[in-house]
Amino acid sequence: MSASAGHAPHRGFVTVSVMLATIIQALDTTIANVALPHMQGSMGATQDQISWVLTSYIVAAAIIMPLTGFLAARFGRKRLFIWSVVGFTIASMLCGAAQSLSEIVVFRLLQGIFGASLVPLSQAVLLDTYPRERHGSAMALWGVGVMVGPILGPMLGGWLTEYYNWRWVFYINLPFGLLAWFGLAVYVQETPVDGTRRFDLLGFAFLSLAIGALQMMLDRGESLDWFASSEIVIEASLAGLTFYLFLAHMFTHGHPFIEPGLFRDRNFSIGLLFIFIVGIILLATMALLPPFMQHLMGYPVLDVGLLLAPRGVGTMIAMITVGRLSGRVDPRYKIFLGLLLTSLSLWEMTRFTTDVSGWDIVRSGVIQGMGLGFIFVPLSTITFATLAPRYRNEGTALYSLMRNIGSSIGISVVITYLAQRTQINHATFADYLNPFSLALRQATEVGVYDMNTSQGLLALNGEVTRQATTLAYLQDFRLMMWITLVAIPLIMLLRGAHGKQPRRIEEL
Repeated sequence: MSASAGHAPHRGFVTVSVMLATIIQALDTTIANVALPHMQGSMGATQDQISWVLTSYIVAAAIIMPLTGFLAARFGRKRLFIWSVVGFTIASMLCGAAQSLSEIVVFRLLQGIFGASLVPLSQAVLLDTYPRERHGSAMALWGVGVMVGPILGPMLGGWLTEYYNWRWVFYINLPFGLLAWFGLAVYVQETPVDGTRRFDLLGFAFLSLAIGALQMMLDRGESLDWFASSEIVIEASLAGLTFYLFLAHMFTHGHPFIEPGLFRDRNFSIGLLFIFIVGIILLATMALLPPFMQHLMGYPVLDVGLLLAPRGVGTMIAMITVGRLSGRVDPRYKIFLGLLLTSLSLWEMTRFTTDVSGWDIVRSGVIQGMGLGFIFVPLSTITFATLAPRYRNEGTALYSLMRNIGSSIGISVVITYLAQRTQINHATFADYLNPFSLALRQATEVGVYDMNTSQGLLALNGEVTRQATTLAYLQDFRLMMWITLVAIPLIMLLRGAHGKQPRRIEEL
């Protein structure tokens, strides 16, 4: 049991400090995406080279995140939290001051290393700061930072880049980092240090190689045509082999890097699978909507951010509602409602056209945001409802890791599916363009297309490509709708947080 044990003084200040640390890390998962073209021009980099600004951060954070449990036990959670905030803030300043591509990639690597522990540590601190009966409210507050940060990131990044400079995308972390550091240093209690705990270097090496290879494969797969590239084949083989070796090592080693006892808790194991699916939906939609609105509907980047921001408002409304209902409504019912709302919004998005109104985008976004909010908070609560407190640091790290891996896989899947469906749709539509096509003859007669010139043929091909791409986006939304619906039966495997409980891990 942690030192606080749910009775920490200055609970409000602890919450604010933890939330600030959560928000700066969550924002940085998406805020830099909008500024990439400006960084590319400033650094004189190619498209492939500038993508390492994102890749370095994602891979570093994914590899270091599982270390959170060991480092917190070995050096103290408060000490680790403070050094993570300080390191993340300094790395952010260095990113903003970078003068070359190699510098910014190295500094983003450092940012990922220090930022990896922020979200799992913040969740663990709040779970220990609040008593069990108020965990729902605590997770609602924590979820605001985790869920709304990635949603508001593109809008804030676009605004800072448009009116200031891309460097302010990183400088914005300084005031939040300083406030978080002060709050953590003054109000958060330290946990007992286990100086006898040994580090399982081999287990960490296997898991790090598996995660790093998987993230590299997912990040570079689309640009290298997936398994047509020897690099992707090597990365996939390495990920599969090292993950198998990690599992074998975990269940046979005397003191493994991750304790197998974690997975004896059914709610925790099912919760990991659920948050993986939530990760797919959360960022995959945000990876599709901005290019859909910019390239096919002609919206400027700032307007895209403004139209997508209400999605975060829907999430906050749902989280506030869930916090107030905590302890009175079974979390499984709220998760079910969230999945239905998310499916409904994705179904509405399958009916989008390039002429869809801004109100339709806002409405579907608010519904989807509310759906994710109704899923995320109850899921976080019920996942840790029966997990022994001594496993919280490791458990929250794995929970955040599964969400991040789900997001990476989700983005890769939808982008690859979009490219494939665009090619298939283009070929299908082209079959209808023949001398017997009534629509084509009418368009030619009224002068829309001149089939006797190269410019006319290019214009016709451009329109076919535009329609094929539009349909591919709708097919992507339909795919995510089915993924959401398939997740519903998993609810039946969860135990009620206030109902019949399984025995705790320490009693097994």
